[in-house]
Amino acid sequence: GLNLNQMWFRRQSTKLNGVSYIVQAGAYAVFTQKGQREVKKNIAYYMENAKIIAEALSELGIWYTGGKNSPYIWLKCPNNMSSWEFFDYILEKAHVVGTPGEGFGRNGEGFFRLTAFGDRDKTIEAVKRIKNVLK
Repeated sequence: GLNLNQMWFRRQSTKLNGVSYIVQAGAYAVFTQKGQREVKKNIAYYMENAKIIAEALSELGIWYTGGKNSPYIWLKCPNNMSSWEFFDYILEKAHVVGTPGEGFGRNGEGFFRLTAFGDRDKTIEAVKRIKNVLK
């Protein structure tokens, strides 16, 4: 008789063998001249968001790193708050979400990560809220 397990394995091996065409086409498009222009445009957009966040933290006198070569900004939690305390505080008071450093391991404790991957207007609004709460 027929072995259903072998038939299913053969079907899956055939259907899922390799990268799909749409993924291949997308990967190819990224490396065209137009694709490279779009990538650079996106990077510039997010790095400008990072600059907006970094400038606000500087104004507040909060130590931070990142935002120059990466769209992530790590800041030292103010007032010796734990990363989760700061998460709760900034969420409750400013309605802004970031990532507690402790989520990246014990050495992340006391730090907080903000991301520049967002809409410009929402980034500006989030920065305004953070500044109002932390000044």
